[in-house]
Amino acid sequence: MGDRTQLLSLMLAARYRRPWPILAGILCATLANHSVAGYLGVHLGRFLTPRLLDGIVGVSLVGMALWALRPDSLREREDDARRRGAFAATLVAFFLAEIGDKTQIATIALAAAYSHLVPVVAGTTAGMLLANAPVVLLGKAFAQRLPLGAIRYLASGLFAILGVLFIWRALHQP
Repeated sequence: MGDRTQLLSLMLAARYRRPWPILAGILCATLANHSVAGYLGVHLGRFLTPRLLDGIVGVSLVGMALWALRPDSLREREDDARRRGAFAATLVAFFLAEIGDKTQIATIALAAAYSHLVPVVAGTTAGMLLANAPVVLLGKAFAQRLPLGAIRYLASGLFAILGVLFIWRALHQP
């Protein structure tokens, strides 16, 4: 609880105010990411070093920091375009945010330990949805009272700090 994916959930809920496309994006991104993680755990887990994972996470977080600074350009009147925008933004952002996340690492470890990939991916995906759905649903309820500009800058700053920390950690590992 309280990790970068929940911060991302809150930011997306405040920006798009469309909980169902956001939740669908979280589901699809997590399924895709954890399926890849499970595959890696089964077949390539011994080759993924903490340094490589930290570097990938750091670069993706800096990218998310830059993306968070970009104001929403979708028109409020175009419901279908907003729905696709919220889904696509969530899909990409969550897929990237999950790289090197605790749940992805757990998925790799569980898939390496157990031969049943589908239950492992289903369980970690369900856990991700349970952790983020309340944030998305409550974020929508409070979105009209939230200062979106401040949230955007705060989220961007936090993503940038985390990204720099992960990159620093990757560069200083043996």
